[in-house]
Amino acid sequence: MDAEVLSRWQFGITTVYHFFFVPLTIGITWLMAGMQTAWLRTKDDQWLRLVKFFAKLMLINFAAGVVTGIVQEFQFGMNWSEFSRFVGDIFGAPLALEALVAFFMESTFIGLWIFGWNRLPRGLHLACIYLVAIGTTASAAFILSANCWMQNPVGAVYNEATGRAELASFTDVLTNPFFLATLPHQLGASLMVAGALLLGVSGWWLAAKRRAAQAGAGGEPDTATWRRSARLGAWVLLFAGLVTLVSGDLQAQLETRYQPMKLAASEGLTETGDGAPFSVVAIITTEGDGEQTTYHKALSIEVPYVLSVLAQHDPNATVQGIQDLRQQYLDEGYRTDDGEVNQLQDAFASELKGMPVDPVPNIMVSFCSFRLMIGLGCLAILVGVVMLRLTRTGRVPRGGRFFTAVMVCLPFLPLFANSFGWILTEMGRQPWLVYGVLPTAAGVSPGNGAGDLLFTMILYTLVYAAVAVVVLMLFIRTIREGLPELVDPVADGADRPMSFAY
Repeated sequence: MDAEVLSRWQFGITTVYHFFFVPLTIGITWLMAGMQTAWLRTKDDQWLRLVKFFAKLMLINFAAGVVTGIVQEFQFGMNWSEFSRFVGDIFGAPLALEALVAFFMESTFIGLWIFGWNRLPRGLHLACIYLVAIGTTASAAFILSANCWMQNPVGAVYNEATGRAELASFTDVLTNPFFLATLPHQLGASLMVAGALLLGVSGWWLAAKRRAAQAGAGGEPDTATWRRSARLGAWVLLFAGLVTLVSGDLQAQLETRYQPMKLAASEGLTETGDGAPFSVVAIITTEGDGEQTTYHKALSIEVPYVLSVLAQHDPNATVQGIQDLRQQYLDEGYRTDDGEVNQLQDAFASELKGMPVDPVPNIMVSFCSFRLMIGLGCLAILVGVVMLRLTRTGRVPRGGRFFTAVMVCLPFLPLFANSFGWILTEMGRQPWLVYGVLPTAAGVSPGNGAGDLLFTMILYTLVYAAVAVVVLMLFIRTIREGLPELVDPVADGADRPMSFAY
């Protein structure tokens, strides 16, 4: 493998690994703020015990996310220096705001929240966790605005003298249609992960309590608290799932216009047609080489008209296929579906002349990632709906091995769905770093050797594997400890929260 391939693998591994922690951090901070608010309003000790319990999981996840995220920023300069040089003027604003505003906000106030128990007034202490949640959301927003600019490079011009993109309108970057659709999609997906964690942990404990009660070893204490947490997690999972689905539908409309090749690849659509079908399963084959390459479906199980509905909300709409889109690019260059072209893409088009760029991404990776994202997310929503029914009117699930296994696996369903969604987003954009402008091959650092990249990639992977083991062990240990016990109940109206034994 050459330096470009290894650089992509290294960045992909570190990014996907880091992204395991990001959605939970975003989602659980809002749930922590909501549960602490419920405690202050109701004075119900159950909510406070839940806050204290899930706070441990939140902090473990937060620490791992910060550590793994730092590596990515070094890679921008070390492995992708040409990309950094080209987009530096654009990325400078959102990434600076993310570090100076969002990250400092969340890191400062999470410290005040951790050490402010029994020291800060209740209202001020509650405000700290809300500021942490706002900080994590703002951090995601700034990062997404930069990433969405790579998907649709608006608000920028090309400087031929420096060979760089330059920011013309930061407002355009923040109102990029891709960003306006991706932000609610990611926030919804993050809340799905947090809701699934609440539901999975609480469901596991409900099953354990029921088994203990059946064995005559008690088990009734804390059952009501875990049931409350389970229902909260199920409702969050359900409503966040609906937000994710609706915003995902909007993303499909945008891809139809701005990134039709990504849409065609993720759906395995080889030929342009009206009333395009949705392929449940497909195998795509290629024939020939270079400009003579042709794409065919060797096997396909299809549902008629569904892709046209997803793409344009019209069962008879025309959807462009891979073959025609590839030929269109080779003949005319990049264009949207209505013939428009972005200013930066138009200005940079002359630089692409003579540069061999095949506009077709890895079809099977895009195809499979899309189905895994949708399938795992919908399965998690289904579990949430079933759990709401099982816990209605004060009921507790019967438990059993299958139920326990489902609860253990549940948090991983939306978590992996998030990861496959980002794999689809980034792999479907290939062969572009900046869509229609900067090819991936043009963004790598020219001085890096394959040997050094392979060594550091293996090293990062081993270190990350060790971190994963530690994080999982801490999560399992914390979950098994269960809810903390009250040791110093505070009378209603007091100016400090309850303290706990740990």
